[in-house]
Parts: sequence; C-alpha cells; structure tokens
Amino acid sequence: MFLRITICLFAAMIPLAWAPGQVGADPGLLVSAAASLSESFKEIGRSFAAKNPGVKVRFNFAGSGPLLQQIAQGAPVDLFASADQETMDKAEKGGFLLPGSRVDFTRNSLVLITPMYMSVVKGLGDLKLGRVQKIAIGNPASVPAGRYARAALERQGLWEPLASKVVRGISVKQTLEYVLRGEVEAGFVYATDAAGTKDKVRVVAEIPTAAPIVYPVAVVASSANKEKARAFIGYLRSAEAQAILLRHGFKAELSSLSAQTKLIPFGCKDP
Repeated sequence: MFLRITICLFAAMIPLAWAPGQVGADPGLLVSAAASLSESFKEIGRSFAAKNPGVKVRFNFAGSGPLLQQIAQGAPVDLFASADQETMDKAEKGGFLLPGSRVDFTRNSLVLITPMYMSVVKGLGDLKLGRVQKIAIGNPASVPAGRYARAALERQGLWEPLASKVVRGISVKQTLEYVLRGEVEAGFVYATDAAGTKDKVRVVAEIPTAAPIVYPVAVVASSANKEKARAFIGYLRSAEAQAILLRHGFKAELSSLSAQTKLIPFGCKDP
C-alpha cells in the first residue's frame, strides 16, 4: 500500500494539482510536510484551525525531496516542512523560501526495525547474514531518512556489502510499510514511525547519526497566504503544538522553544 496523502497526488513525483479556475475561493493554508510528520501535523492542524475560525489547513505529505520538486515546479504551497536541513538548504538557495522565515521546530532519531514476528536481526551486524534478503531504506536521493541510513551504514563499512539487499522506498512511510507487511527482514525508519506501530514492529537498534535529525519549516516565497503561514509557524513553536509533537515521539528543538509563545500573530490565543 503506497503512502496515502491528503490531496490528489501519488508518489509526489508530479506537480501538485490545483484548480486555477476557482477565482475568489479561499483555498486555505497548504502545508507540504515530510511524511514522518503526517500524524502529528494533522493533529496540530486541527488545533490551529480551532483557534483560528475560518482558516482552513490542508496538508500534502511525501518525501522531502519530491515536495521541494513540486514547489520548484510552481505548486501553490504556503509552508514547507522538511525532515532535514539539506533539503531546506536547497530550497533556500533556490530562492523558494521567504527570507527570514526559516526556523527549526523539532528533532527525531533513526532506528532499525524488524517485523515483530521475525528474530533474525538483532543489530546492524546481522544485516550481513545470508538469511537477511531485503532491507528497506528510503531512497537516499530524495528521502532524508534514507540519506541518514546510508551515511550510518557507510560509517560502519556496511553500505557496499549490503547494497544488493536494499529496497528503496519513496518515503519513510513506504519503508515502514515494507516492514509491516513482512516483505523485508529489516528497515530504517524514524523513531516516531516505529512508536506509532510498536505492536507490529520491533526496534532492534537506535542508529547514531553524524548530526542531530532536526526538522526546519519555512514560508514559501510565492505563498499568497504569508500572514497565515507565519501564524502557523508561530503556533508550531508554541508549548501546545510542541506537546503534540512530543506525544507523537518527537524531541523538543531547544532553539525553537526559547521564543515559542510570542510567535502566534494571526488571531491565535496563547495556550
């Protein structure tokens, strides 16, 4: 089952569809966010909308790379939240972000998981065993979790020996699905993804990364809803939204918490 997202889009490899003929209609705030944020952002979106009557919040979840590709192709996105700094750096260098709007708002960690009923893999070293035929990893070319996984395996000297076993997913959610369906013996996902399916997968190792996995968010330069977008970022950094992220397994991003309650300008009430 492929990743399900909230607007008419398959693997996020084509431009985002919209209806330019609906002149005068309020399309609301469109947030393109990394797939790993799906559950938490849906909850945050409902909470933000409740505090801002009449403001509609829509989401487009996919791999960070394909989301940036959509923005570059002219998709009418208001906010972009990436699972890594590298993709957001590319967006900034490409001129796709509103200057000064980029902030970090949460952190995550990378883990190695297996289907609950499989016990052959108990750590990274076991991935070399002959009984391990397939290992799910997000495509390193477009999925931040895949890049983190590849870099971690390279540091251990395992990437080349395991390359023939790698099954590449179009997002971290698809990688998780491969493990859930038992189509692979192991997979690399975020701790938040594993936490949401802890009765079906087993975490066998937390994988150290060269740098913390920090999520940035920014207003898209071409947004027609910049005020609302800034307000959403303000709410995202509020204590209330941070509590939602923590409940979904994310970690607090300390640099975002220092000013968290003073950045909610668009009619939001302080939590």
